[in-house]
Amino acid sequence: MATPAPLPDVVLITKADCHLCADARDAVGRVTAALGLGWSERSIDDDAELRERFAEEIPVLLVDGVQRDFWRIDEVRLARTLRRALGRPA
Repeated sequence: MATPAPLPDVVLITKADCHLCADARDAVGRVTAALGLGWSERSIDDDAELRERFAEEIPVLLVDGVQRDFWRIDEVRLARTLRRALGRPA
């Protein structure tokens, strides 16, 4: 029996008072819910290293530590990326 793929680590990097971040939360929530996955959110307001790295690109989406999108989240691309990470047909 094949070992199931580990669940992808989905992290949305945001900041306060960011309308694109609200849209990104909704998009990530829809896609991950459809695939039965969780996700987390981190704010650059609370993390100087994240602020230094991503200040001009917020919101930023990371999957397994790799930047996959920023500003506007492409739901189709995210779903395809996550299905591949799960070992499912894209």
